[in-house]
Amino acid sequence: MANAARAVEKIRKGECDKIFSSLYLSDRETILKQRERYAGAIENFERHYGAGRDISIYSAPGRTELCGNHTDHNNGVVMAAAVNLDIIAVVSKSEGEVIRLRSHGFRYEDAVNLSRLEPDPGEFGKSSGIIRGIAAAYRERGGTLGAFDAYTVSDVIKGGGLSSSAAFEVCVGSILNGEYNGGRFDAVTLGIMGQYSENKFFGKPSGLMDQTACSVGGAISIDFGDPSAPVVLKIPLDLSRHGMHLVVTDTKGDHSGLTDEYAAIRSEMESVAAFFGKRCLREVDYDDFKARVADVRQETGDRSVIRAIHFFEECERVRRVSDVVRKDDIARFLELIVECGHSSFEFNQNAYSIKTPGRQGVPLALAVSQRILNGWGAWRLQGGGFAGTIQAFVPDSLLGEYCRAMSDLFGDEACHVLRIRREGGVKLRLE
Repeated sequence: MANAARAVEKIRKGECDKIFSSLYLSDRETILKQRERYAGAIENFERHYGAGRDISIYSAPGRTELCGNHTDHNNGVVMAAAVNLDIIAVVSKSEGEVIRLRSHGFRYEDAVNLSRLEPDPGEFGKSSGIIRGIAAAYRERGGTLGAFDAYTVSDVIKGGGLSSSAAFEVCVGSILNGEYNGGRFDAVTLGIMGQYSENKFFGKPSGLMDQTACSVGGAISIDFGDPSAPVVLKIPLDLSRHGMHLVVTDTKGDHSGLTDEYAAIRSEMESVAAFFGKRCLREVDYDDFKARVADVRQETGDRSVIRAIHFFEECERVRRVSDVVRKDDIARFLELIVECGHSSFEFNQNAYSIKTPGRQGVPLALAVSQRILNGWGAWRLQGGGFAGTIQAFVPDSLLGEYCRAMSDLFGDEACHVLRIRREGGVKLRLE
């Protein structure tokens, strides 16, 4: 814990610059921006919750999906990475049983009473539901609960495929872990808590990839064969070594009304599994599926079959991507990423919503990316799909041209050149 006024002084004097360099980038513009961001967050905390308090600061990153689109919810294999966009929280423990949290840019404060930790449909889609769900997950695991006041600031693109909700879940989980549980819950468990909260208290049927990537940090592969104990392995992906940049473009699509489209992917994959008497596709043998595909399509419909093909081949592709990264074979890595993108578009069919065929920002961004990067880089949709962001791996020589093209299409704030962040959810050392 540190006194709020002293923390602001240290930040503005540059005494926290090494922390900012590790979490973000080391150039002076970025460091100065983070100084003001953190100092401003502390000052806003004091404005709402009182001056002179002892505080802690937490950070949880967004994530990007590298390969394994829509495989996690059927216990598949994915590859993902934390990125250097994050949510930060200024926190101070308080008396009583109420967690109070105010987010920058929002008028209203969330106030969650820890004596009532049951799902409330009225909180579905709201941050208060996430907070309540995280607290409930701690209670189920025998963790210690306690009240706190928090002020958060986020630059994770909301609705942009970088998992702003998962970053928020990991942030809240990290706060309870650090303030009341001595850090005894590991990063993977915090991810599981986040998924539980999102499924049961937020009303979104997500898999576990987003929360795990945000919580663990770095580039990782995640095998969800046993979702209660996913196997997480660090992957040594160093794009700068090859003069490549990770670029995410927000196509400014509207995610409202798309929950049923996301849910349909999972339910259709599970309908194929049910044909074989299984709970999820991971439990189905691919050779058995191929041998009976004619019968399966009669029972489940063609789109379910095509999405199942995507699942099986995408899981194998993740394994190949992990292997080539370990071998430092960047050329083959780029080829597999392009394959991944085509499979999502053509087989998983989540590039645009069939409800709004006139709005196809994601396919447009992919088409322009292919024109610029073909033979030199890679491009793919990421995340839930239908609207939102695309991902590209862009060489130094084409970075300016590529970013200009994306900005011309989707606006000056649409294109983000990111780096992979080593750290997941963390408590900053301000003492």
